[in-house]
Amino acid sequence: MPKELAKLLPPAFDPEYVEHAVVPYLLSEQTIGERPALPMIDLALSKENAAPPHFWGMLYDGWAPDPEEEGVAVFIQGYEQRGPDNERKKIYHSATTPDLYATRYAGKVRRFIARLLDPANAGRPLMRQYYAAYFDLYWDLHLGVTGEDIPAEVRELGTSFTTVLGHWYPTSDIVHEHFMRVRALRPRLTEWIDERVQAVIDGTVAAPEETFVHYWLKNGGGGEHFRRKDIVFECFHNFLAFSQWGNMVYQTMAALDAAYGDPAVRSWFARTMRMDPDGAAFPPLDRFVMELFRTISPNAGSLSTVETAVGVASRDHSVVTPHPPANHDRRQWRNPEQFDPDRYLTAPTTTDDESRARQAGLARCPFPPAPLKLNDGRQAEVTNGAFGAVYSVVDGTEHPLCDTAGYAPFGFGYRRCGGEQLTVEFLKEFLRTVHHNGIEFVRLDPADPEWLPVSPRSLIKDDIGFRRTF
Repeated sequence: MPKELAKLLPPAFDPEYVEHAVVPYLLSEQTIGERPALPMIDLALSKENAAPPHFWGMLYDGWAPDPEEEGVAVFIQGYEQRGPDNERKKIYHSATTPDLYATRYAGKVRRFIARLLDPANAGRPLMRQYYAAYFDLYWDLHLGVTGEDIPAEVRELGTSFTTVLGHWYPTSDIVHEHFMRVRALRPRLTEWIDERVQAVIDGTVAAPEETFVHYWLKNGGGGEHFRRKDIVFECFHNFLAFSQWGNMVYQTMAALDAAYGDPAVRSWFARTMRMDPDGAAFPPLDRFVMELFRTISPNAGSLSTVETAVGVASRDHSVVTPHPPANHDRRQWRNPEQFDPDRYLTAPTTTDDESRARQAGLARCPFPPAPLKLNDGRQAEVTNGAFGAVYSVVDGTEHPLCDTAGYAPFGFGYRRCGGEQLTVEFLKEFLRTVHHNGIEFVRLDPADPEWLPVSPRSLIKDDIGFRRTF
């Protein structure tokens, strides 16, 4: 390693960590890509191994991707590897559809939110309380395990993983410490997850149909595009995907803050909670939450890998398609800086037909609809829109997504986050509880506020609490 790089590092760093995490990070480069004009990303910008180069050692024993032996997640796999017509993404989404939230997951989320917004927490910094209960909800949704049934080392690994996400830079002591802790604990974690997957298979877990794993098992069928080892991998790789929940809770509380929040957001929230469903593709509360995601953009962008030209020095090169600029693109929206949930009354959805693509100048839809019939007992299928985004049709009812390049908080087209609608449902539940309990968020003034890691490159000051107004 060049001596000038070695000077940047504390002397106590583990040599393997330096070789496999620090050096690849320092020798990598990212290019900020363009704002898409259509809600999709060119297949030349691949998801194959699209992760920050210093993260591989947290995900794989050998410090590099090893999907054949250790499994893989759909979010770091190229389209051509996912099976016919994005099959792996459709199987993933089969566990996070809106109908399942209503019938299988809502009770778990409500218990979590009730614990968070318990009167005993009034006047206290709230995000520390959020993380005190977060992994109970996380593992309950994935595996049906909560409370004392979650081993201490499993909780510790989750906390360390989140710490690495938030502090990010591998040259820092705190990232080195928690990164190596993740590596030390991951064998026990994967062993435990595999045991719990078997419990879902055997039916020895309470209500297995209330877990993600149940639907991945049923709809993956043990096939090559969602193997058991992939299910285990998804269960802990989702630490990354679900990290935005905490960030959105904090940013939403800040926007609704009684004294320092956004007046437009507060006004729209009060108005929205008085409205009844109006027959639109997205009901009023959905529109409000979608606009929160558009304006907050908790996920900064979509990472892609690209092939470099012959002769270019070997290094990790990636492209980031940025979400915030796309969300505020004047080519896509009127008054994009304005908070206006009603913009989704006329926004295109994934159920719009091929004529929408032709209006955009395409000869045909690049991703023709290819329904995947589900095998989990529902009369349901997961299909895709004209630009590749997957969505469900359950008992003849479509559950569409907003399908325009101006709505980018969850990515674009076939790259859209498979848990988007579950995340929207989570925030809707949080807001309903806030409204029904007369909760008002207030900025606190702690003497020494704690800074908490919440999502990639994001630390928040834990200085928001709540009070009850009735």
